[in-house]
Amino acid sequence: MTPDRGEWVAIALVGKPRGNRGELTAISLSHKPERFAELREVFLFLPGKAEGERLGLESTWFHDGRLILKFAGVDTIDDAARWAGAEVRIPFNQRAAPEPGAYFQSDLIGCEVVERAGGVRLGQVAGWDDGGGSGLLVLDSGLMIPFARSICVEIDPASRRITVELPPGLKELNRS
Repeated sequence: MTPDRGEWVAIALVGKPRGNRGELTAISLSHKPERFAELREVFLFLPGKAEGERLGLESTWFHDGRLILKFAGVDTIDDAARWAGAEVRIPFNQRAAPEPGAYFQSDLIGCEVVERAGGVRLGQVAGWDDGGGSGLLVLDSGLMIPFARSICVEIDPASRRITVELPPGLKELNRS
């Protein structure tokens, strides 16, 4: 049984064939690219296709900073060309853990955000905006909060809660 569509993590984007043995270049999307060496199988999703295909991963290595993938049964340039542009995905439960103190954006979505002083509920994280240096948490209440350690003082994705200390005027700035 394969995971549902929302239970995948994209870990690489396949580029073009490399060499004549079916190898493919790829761009790593993982924060731990060394983990590709541990993978034995992945799922490839071609653009516009809802279903992925399970492929064994024979070998991976880096050449001039570029990830090279060799899949089982993909042994020629023509075989490899079929997969150009595909997303390499793994089941969500196999993703690498983030570094201590780091968080996946997807783990923050749905977290309740409360003020440390008084425990006032500000809303739930509904999205992420890359604007600004550290990014912004976008709450369902319309508030946008910088994702900075000085503001987001307690982050507990397991409890689905983020405690914040807002600087003076931030709420008013969001409403103007």
